[in-house]
Amino acid sequence: METTEWCENVILVDADYVDSVAFNLTVNFERMLNRPIAKADLAQWLVCAALDGGLKQGQHEVQVVLVHGKEKEAFENFVPANFKTELDGMAFSDAYLGEFRLSAVRVENLVSSEELFAQSLETLADTKEVKRMVVVPDMEKYAHKIRPILSRVDGKEITLLSMEPQTGSGFKQEILGYSLMNALGIRADDFK
Repeated sequence: METTEWCENVILVDADYVDSVAFNLTVNFERMLNRPIAKADLAQWLVCAALDGGLKQGQHEVQVVLVHGKEKEAFENFVPANFKTELDGMAFSDAYLGEFRLSAVRVENLVSSEELFAQSLETLADTKEVKRMVVVPDMEKYAHKIRPILSRVDGKEITLLSMEPQTGSGFKQEILGYSLMNALGIRADDFK
């Protein structure tokens, strides 16, 4: 989180959490659809998350911060996967939304992943350059740390992506599963 210049648009992700949700969706839909499900396309998911956060077509800059545990070197259910060699410091361009810049932040011994995520959210909430945030925390584990931060943020568009509707103020919300299903290649046609 040592970045001194921030874009107007930021996606803050608990990478371990979103990876476990992708795993659960994969297992469940493989059973339901009776076919293998490929790993989720990370770029596709981030584009969907940005759209869920209200980003409109245009040449935007979006910073993506992936907070991950120190024991994890890579996503298990997304491609590309390796935090250090394939994601940190990389970028990709989307024809409709612009450039997405990726940063992978590893949890070290000084704080827990929930504390690092909450501190990162607080830093972004206090940063004037940031106008729109998409936040993907593990609300089951540390909602008590996230809700107070979100409720006091002023002048920013914040979208919380979670698997279940959340109570609280200062944010709008979207269901995380829909964007992940898109990135996993699960379409409405699969259910006909």
